[in-house]
Amino acid sequence: MAFESRVALGRTGLSVCPLAVSGGYSVDARSLREAFDRGVNYWYHGSFRRPAMTQAIRELIAERKRDELVLVLQSYTRWSWFLEKSLERGLRKLGADRADVLLLGWFNSAPSERLMERVERLRARGLFRYVAISSHERTLFPKLAADPRFDILHIRYNAAHRGAENDVFPSMGAGPRPGTVAYTATSWGHLLDPKKMPSGEAPLRARDCYRFVLSNRDFNVCMTGPADAAQMREALAALEDGPLSEEEMARARRIGEHVHGQ
Repeated sequence: MAFESRVALGRTGLSVCPLAVSGGYSVDARSLREAFDRGVNYWYHGSFRRPAMTQAIRELIAERKRDELVLVLQSYTRWSWFLEKSLERGLRKLGADRADVLLLGWFNSAPSERLMERVERLRARGLFRYVAISSHERTLFPKLAADPRFDILHIRYNAAHRGAENDVFPSMGAGPRPGTVAYTATSWGHLLDPKKMPSGEAPLRARDCYRFVLSNRDFNVCMTGPADAAQMREALAALEDGPLSEEEMARARRIGEHVHGQ
């Protein structure tokens, strides 16, 4: 059974494909357009704003398909003045008047109030609608989830790094949650590497890494970062294959535990 073609991204109300795509790993514009035609609409244009994703976004804007796209622009900066310049520069390069999501990248403690004041001023100007934040400090996420200024959480999660199951979701409360997006589904390729497998065990396929994430109902979206057309098609196959079976899940967890132990 395939995954749903659209899911609600937490309390944002956005309707998105459960598979998302990053343009930072050299995938070409044609493959990005293929993914868009398959319904993949959460596009992460990160710190490495590659020309191919820039091209594909500009094409979609020219074709009046901008409203079908959920455009995510990221900044790692901790300086409020530079955040504004980075956002404005990114929008100009795309020929866009707004992003849908501003992603504050890799905060292992809560952003400063000075930075958040600038974020809210930029939101009030209409430069974006929702604030996302990523972190490697899992225990920070329940606190962020309780802050209404944060709409989407980007959380590291895969078969080898499952700490979010214990450190994040049990502490998030019963009310409406932020949207949840998983990244590093393949554990930087380690789950695909035959050299890192238990004895006699074949590695996971990339599609199975994405299926592992999306089989966890605590996540709305799984990020993929393809480097070429073949990897993009492999990721898209996860949507058709749907959730892992009990046997597949047990195997993924067994492999994940071995990779994590290494």
